[in-house]
Amino acid sequence: MTQRQIARVLKTSRKTVERKLRFLAAQARLTHQQFLMSLVRSNNKLDLVQFDEMETFERSKCLPVSIPLIVEPKTRKILAIGACSMPAKGLLAAISVKKYGPRRDERPECAQKIFKQVDPVLAPAACIFTDQNPKYPAWINTHSSTLISSTTKGRRGCIVGQGELKGGGFDPLFSLNHSCAMIRAHVSRLFRRTWNTTKRIDRLEDHLYIYINYHNQVLTR
Repeated sequence: MTQRQIARVLKTSRKTVERKLRFLAAQARLTHQQFLMSLVRSNNKLDLVQFDEMETFERSKCLPVSIPLIVEPKTRKILAIGACSMPAKGLLAAISVKKYGPRRDERPECAQKIFKQVDPVLAPAACIFTDQNPKYPAWINTHSSTLISSTTKGRRGCIVGQGELKGGGFDPLFSLNHSCAMIRAHVSRLFRRTWNTTKRIDRLEDHLYIYINYHNQVLTR
């Protein structure tokens, strides 16, 4: 449901809905910090986490957005998430530059931000398990020389356009891919065919934080 439709149903203004969503997002961020602190207080440092990115767009497919996230594989809890701009790829790259100009790649900085978020809950020599994206080991080593980067070959999606859902057989990144599929199923602006498209990256991140609290406290408790 769009914010405009929420306002219609509740007979209020769209501005009120927007303010409430920002308020809920601020509360969600605080709750997530408390969740991470509870992991720190338990003194059970994590030896293994999984890292990858989802992709969506703002306004146009020529303006892609990266959503990096870190998942604890045993519980499928989402430990950190972010959203940032990235350049268009493939056939859309030239169209994007012509129409909107060069697009900044904020993925390295965003990755460092979410690695920093999970630092307190990771063991000193924790392993970060990823697919074989060549950029990931460099991002991990830039953040910490003690973290271990381990990779596995990514698998083709079982449904065209839905890379989070893998075909049959063993999936080494199942916990992360399953969490990504759940995010895409629950966050309306990430649906594959929707008009609830993201207009601002910071509002997308707000929406994601509201969801991960529901994911961690209800869906994976």
